[in-house]
Amino acid sequence: MKKNYNYGRRKLFLPEYGRHIHEMIDSLLTIEDRRERNRQARAVIAVMGNLNPLLRDTADFTHKLWDHLFIMSDFQLDVDSPYPRPSREELTVTPKRMTYSQGRIAYKHYGRYVERMLGAGRRARPRGGGVHGRQPGPLHACQELRIQPGASEQRGDRKGHEANVRRCGGNRRICLE
Repeated sequence: MKKNYNYGRRKLFLPEYGRHIHEMIDSLLTIEDRRERNRQARAVIAVMGNLNPLLRDTADFTHKLWDHLFIMSDFQLDVDSPYPRPSREELTVTPKRMTYSQGRIAYKHYGRYVERMLGAGRRARPRGGGVHGRQPGPLHACQELRIQPGASEQRGDRKGHEANVRRCGGNRRICLE
């Protein structure tokens, strides 16, 4: 008796349907009579619909099933579909490559957003009044909230504020207002 393990079989195109549905579709490819092949394809679509009841809530339920049928047959099945037949190129469109900034982030644990906030604070004119070094400002609070989930121990406000002032380029007014 020869054993038939899955690693020796071909890869499934849509594994959520299982190997039996894939084998049904493979048997559709061997049927030569077009009318019989169409009838059997509709029966396979009915079975696929019963296997995926979650798809029934979508508006284009049967259209998806027919698309899946063609995908699982590796676009070789020749049947009369009520929907336009998809092409391999139309389903395998690669997205445009996104451009990423290659600039260096000085404080990676705070991210680029906080770095931009610091840059905007350096360029802004200082407002009148203000507290000079007594208590941490909103920027410090924002940074503390961002680092807190990953921190193993709580830092004191003073220590965090001093680090914040260093990041601000020594200008306490940016960090406090």
